[in-house]
Amino acid sequence: MARGSRYRVAPRRRRKGKTDYRARKALVLYGKPRLVARSTIKNFVAQIIAAKPLGDEVLASAHSRELRKFGWQAPLGNVPAAYLTGLLCGLKAKAKGVEAANLDIGLAAPSRGSRIFAALSGVLDAGVEVPHDEEKIVKERLKGEHIAKYAKSLGSGSEVYAAKFSKYLEQKLAPEKLPEHFAKVKAGIIDSFKQGAKMDEKKTAKKAVKKRAKKA
Repeated sequence: MARGSRYRVAPRRRRKGKTDYRARKALVLYGKPRLVARSTIKNFVAQIIAAKPLGDEVLASAHSRELRKFGWQAPLGNVPAAYLTGLLCGLKAKAKGVEAANLDIGLAAPSRGSRIFAALSGVLDAGVEVPHDEEKIVKERLKGEHIAKYAKSLGSGSEVYAAKFSKYLEQKLAPEKLPEHFAKVKAGIIDSFKQGAKMDEKKTAKKAVKKRAKKA
């Protein structure tokens, strides 16, 4: 209800708990692109966005569903998937010349070891500079070591194990092997961008040769 003649209704997205406009304004005025990390129960999204006069421009974007193309068999909403999504987003951004960004976590709580900071770690490993607190990143969780350890503690023959890791078993991935699977998929993502960079270099070289031939 209104609380006096000077009361002003908050913007709709703020009323719904979707946007902190004061934090958004500070990030925009800083001048750097924003690393926007958002999660749902089953998926994760990482985007690098630049504020423009006519609206936000997405410079690079990655969704955890894209990990399937690189052979990812584990669930798409866990911490290792968030890291790989951040890595993928960071590599796309680097390919487009983005060197730095500021983290935008929206209204999410900055919990240590969360998926948001896992994605941040992926972006950092891709070579994009983002100011951060190292204590917020838990390296052991990025590879899924905590998941593998928990799976081993339950024992593969128990009913609890079968219920907890049904999604892994459907994809024929033993959760105890998650760190090894993570390393393989990560290497595949990095290699794909290295190959893409080599192809771009070859195309640039060919164009240069054609220009020289025309001048000659």
